[in-house]
Amino acid sequence: MGAGVLYAMVAGLLWGLVFIGPLLLPEYPAALQSFGRYLAFGLITLPIAWMDRRQLRLLSKSDWLEALKLAAIGNILYYLCLASAIQRSGAPLPTMLIGTLPVVIAISANYRNAARDGSIAWRRMLPSLLMIFAGVACVNSVELAALQSASKSDVQTYVGGALFALMAVACWTWYPLRNADWLRHHPDRNPRVWATAQGVATLPLALLGYISLWIYMSATGQDFSMPFGPRPQYFITLMLIIGLFASWMGTLCWNQASQRLPTNLAGQLIVFETLAALAYAFILNRRMPEPMILLGIALLITGVITALRNRPA
Repeated sequence: MGAGVLYAMVAGLLWGLVFIGPLLLPEYPAALQSFGRYLAFGLITLPIAWMDRRQLRLLSKSDWLEALKLAAIGNILYYLCLASAIQRSGAPLPTMLIGTLPVVIAISANYRNAARDGSIAWRRMLPSLLMIFAGVACVNSVELAALQSASKSDVQTYVGGALFALMAVACWTWYPLRNADWLRHHPDRNPRVWATAQGVATLPLALLGYISLWIYMSATGQDFSMPFGPRPQYFITLMLIIGLFASWMGTLCWNQASQRLPTNLAGQLIVFETLAALAYAFILNRRMPEPMILLGIALLITGVITALRNRPA
């Protein structure tokens, strides 16, 4: 139990890195950042896959199909929506909407497989739900206050970013549930090998997406220097860093946590990703968060701690 919580914490700290990528590369399209990150992820896993080739051969056709689904929705589509949201709305709003994942996943898993993971009475979950949504409201109040003096186009951009963030929440509600199902049904399999398998499955999707985006941008005459943009060395280095630490190592740690913890408990520990992302964003911007944002963070932490005390029965 303690090892599972520790693995989830490390995964959150690593996943928080993905929120600063769009802030460091604001001139790069979100699709290019998504495909670039997972192309790097896939390439990084190739030598690891060679070392794990014996265990990878044990995976069936249905296992590889499952890895492909997880790669498409939980990796590429999720990060495409997240990067689009951050570029349109800034980091705080998408980060806090992603911060609702602990409760959203807990609710989804609560009665999805009660025989395996147990269930929590709704009346026991209500206090944590209310605190987490209050935290999101506090952060959004700061953002909405700034929008009151903004132009109509800025408001539309912000709302569009919020919609992309909600799509990212949907993707990452589905991903940990399906991923945990596979891991719990295969307790004899190494979580590291499953992380590598997802990286291998991601590679052809990311490569196809990258080439398609390149062709599309050339055909539409967009003023963007492909294949690596105006800062190629910076872009490649950042994609490799995020691909190694956030994608492969983060997935590895999360797989370790998912194999040790009930799904409705592990899902709530995604809060570490939210807290890490907020900390990285404010450090990058070299400013202290506003009092309302600090209150929102405190409510978020309190809400999840309250939820963690509700062990599944």
